[in-house]
Amino acid sequence: MLVSTRGRYALRVMVDLAQHQSQGPIPMKDVAQRQQISLKYLEKILPVLSKNGYIVGTHGKGGGYQLTRAPEEYRVGDILRLTEGDLAPVACLEAGAAPCQQRDTCPTRSLWCELGRRVNEYLDSVTLADLMK
Repeated sequence: MLVSTRGRYALRVMVDLAQHQSQGPIPMKDVAQRQQISLKYLEKILPVLSKNGYIVGTHGKGGGYQLTRAPEEYRVGDILRLTEGDLAPVACLEAGAAPCQQRDTCPTRSLWCELGRRVNEYLDSVTLADLMK
């Protein structure tokens, strides 16, 4: 499993919004500047977060983005699955993958299943609030 810039940047945006939530809606240009991420790239990530109810945006003067819930309610695993898709460590375990011909006899399958379980369990145990510390 390799987390792309899309997933990493989405986490950084979410943490930044959490850190500045007391300021109300945050202009994305401010987040882009603080996180050193191009505004153009953020414009590709924000719709995914907004469409799925992770953030809400307001337009016009004083507009910007803010979280829809408390930082403690956002799990890193959920954010990464939203932006990355499946977090399976190998292709044969991805959701919707073609059935592997060696599924029943693969000597390493249990290793990959357990690794995937542990990765997901760990990422689901970490919240935005944890990353703010």
